[in-house]
Amino acid sequence: MEISVQEAPFNLADEINRFTGRQKNMGAIVTFSGIVRNNALGDIQAMEIEYYPGMTESVLGEAANRSIERWSLGDVLIIHRYGQLCPGELIMMIATAAAHRRDAFNAADYLMDFLKSRAPFWKKECKTDRTIWVEAKSKDEVDLKRW
Repeated sequence: MEISVQEAPFNLADEINRFTGRQKNMGAIVTFSGIVRNNALGDIQAMEIEYYPGMTESVLGEAANRSIERWSLGDVLIIHRYGQLCPGELIMMIATAAAHRRDAFNAADYLMDFLKSRAPFWKKECKTDRTIWVEAKSKDEVDLKRW
């Protein structure tokens, strides 16, 4: 299991290859990556992401451990960036490895729902005319309740 909260960009292909190279007895690897998206008006200049060092890594580790136990995973990778990111930049990735595809898919889906609703990150949209904090979405809570 590997958890990284980092300011620096990461190379998605390199991370997937490194993760895949560690798997010797797994039959399925699922990856998900998220990018900063703009809105319909195209007025988001950047997204500022803040986190609580130490606590955030611990909370992500607990979620990863729950997914490992529930879906018999062989490995989990979570990378999440902080700082100022522009639309189109990678913000995060998740990789799960399991003996069978369904477990790897379900675990990745659960971890994404967890990140969207419970991970201690705070996001602020820097628009052309103002800066606003991103509010929690009720849909993200509904999604997490599936698990």
